Amino acid sequence: MVKRGISKLPISVKIDEALQILEILSQVNHKIGRLEEKFNHSIVSEALVQILSLSESVESTRIEGTQVTFTDMVEEQNDHKPRWEIKEVDNYQRALQEGYERIRNGYPISSRLIKELHEILMQDARGSTQSSGAYRKVQNFIGPTNRIEDATYIPVSAEKIDEFMENLEYFINHHPYNEKLSTSHITEKGYIFNEDANPFIKTAIMHAQFESIHPFLDGNGRLGRILIVLSLMESKVITQPIFFVSEELEKERARYYDMLNGVRGDVPKWGDWILFFINACNRMAERINRKLEHAETLAKKGLSLCELSSERKVWLYTFSDPFTNAKKVSEKLDISANTARKALHSLVEKKLLFTDSEVRRNKKYRNYDLMRILRD
Repeated sequence: MVKRGISKLPISVKIDEALQILEILSQVNHKIGRLEEKFNHSIVSEALVQILSLSESVESTRIEGTQVTFTDMVEEQNDHKPRWEIKEVDNYQRALQEGYERIRNGYPISSRLIKELHEILMQDARGSTQSSGAYRKVQNFIGPTNRIEDATYIPVSAEKIDEFMENLEYFINHHPYNEKLSTSHITEKGYIFNEDANPFIKTAIMHAQFESIHPFLDGNGRLGRILIVLSLMESKVITQPIFFVSEELEKERARYYDMLNGVRGDVPKWGDWILFFINACNRMAERINRKLEHAETLAKKGLSLCELSSERKVWLYTFSDPFTNAKKVSEKLDISANTARKALHSLVEKKLLFTDSEVRRNKKYRNYDLMRILRD
């Protein structure tokens, strides 16, 4: 049966579901705390912020069916005439970066910010680009075909988008509702999660509510996943853009969509969705902790083999640009092209980087050990 619309926030879940959610939350909070601590003391933290952001951009666009891999993106991101898949990932990363900067500078998550990020996301991309940066003016739907008769979900009508987005903004930014609820608490409806709920719970609810409002003609999924990161940063759960969950959501894409659809209609299953999201965060926190540990070990191993300061600088640079060349290294590190080439060649001899020995011009130098860690 087709589902129609969603209820406004706040939401409630069954008491037993709330207990399960709160139990898993303690694990997630512990792992995120460890992750923040490691990043604060890591020699590769700044470099990995960039590369993890790229990975997130790839995984999120793959959820939408874009056939591009992380390796593809690393190889092709500097092409002068990128294919549309690369452009789509690049747009995502640019919107993500713009969102970081806004949140870092104290801007709230608002309709204005959401529209501006959507415009970046849709620039020269596939889909309904004529409406980029503007909420839809017509009814849309989600389903397997282009016929509304086959829809699995029909969102709120266009004329209701503003009031539903205002309700969502209140929830995100701690504004009270008409029916003031000072804290998340138990009522006859169950356990209510309102604007003062734990940041991970709030983020789970925010994401599902945004996807269900479906305010744009296209790009809702990608933008909704950008908002996950921005919400956690705004809530101070993370101080740097280091935690992303799209990789886990992409692994269970069908379940992800099914759980999102479960919060819609007359009998929303918010408990199922929040548990799914928190469990995905738990697994992802574990994975990023492991990636950081292995990257740190690799970086220190390489540094121990480097004899010159130029080699050490170039080696650490490859952690933000694992498939690079002498020209980029020279520009980014402000060293001569000759110094860059010598350092890269030395790193190849030490078997820290790889380059194709048959290529004579525009050689690429690849940090395959790092790429293996990031794809794990």
